[in-house]
Amino acid sequence: LAPTGKRLDRATPIVDAQLADGARLCAVVAPVAVDGTTVSIRRHRRRSFGIERFTGGDTIELLRELVARRLNVLVTGATSSGKTSLLGALLGLADPADLVVIVEDTSELVLDRSHVVRLEARPATTDGIRPIALADLVRAAMRLRPDRLVVGEFRGAEVLAMVDAMNTGHDGSFATCHANGAVDGLRRVETLVMQAAPSWPLAAIRRQVTRSLDAVV
Repeated sequence: LAPTGKRLDRATPIVDAQLADGARLCAVVAPVAVDGTTVSIRRHRRRSFGIERFTGGDTIELLRELVARRLNVLVTGATSSGKTSLLGALLGLADPADLVVIVEDTSELVLDRSHVVRLEARPATTDGIRPIALADLVRAAMRLRPDRLVVGEFRGAEVLAMVDAMNTGHDGSFATCHANGAVDGLRRVETLVMQAAPSWPLAAIRRQVTRSLDAVV
């Protein structure tokens, strides 16, 4: 943990950090970890999958059409179901000349293409450096003139900026969120928008979401 500037002790018994090779480290020690220190390291895949690894036949042609028509797509699924890998495969179908700007809480998306700009959120530090939230990065990404804007995962207030971007000319954008199905994915986006804009009526939120998202995978 020393290179990350983070600490792990009884005063700070939980740590979440990104290692130099991009792997994610989560560690928990006493007194929170009752049975002793627990460490988990999540290493990200170094290469992307082709779309044929996920499906075949008519479904591939449908997914190709979604990308070719520059529709805004939400990818949903449970934890570790392959949302990020599928998102990478879908982006692999896009025009190689497209400038893709990717916004992620933690950099995970692997793309075998050029013309990619990667933006990663930054948490606040113990020495007073302010955080850079996903919502800040989405607004910055819109000013970079992307052909395709990608949010690695909807989790909070960034959903409002992304839905606004999708509704104001940023066609062909992608995002993911945790959900058990397509309808649950839309409900999840509704809930996040409601939390980010509590004064909006539900009917207005649903209009905004349905005008922004063209397809859910």
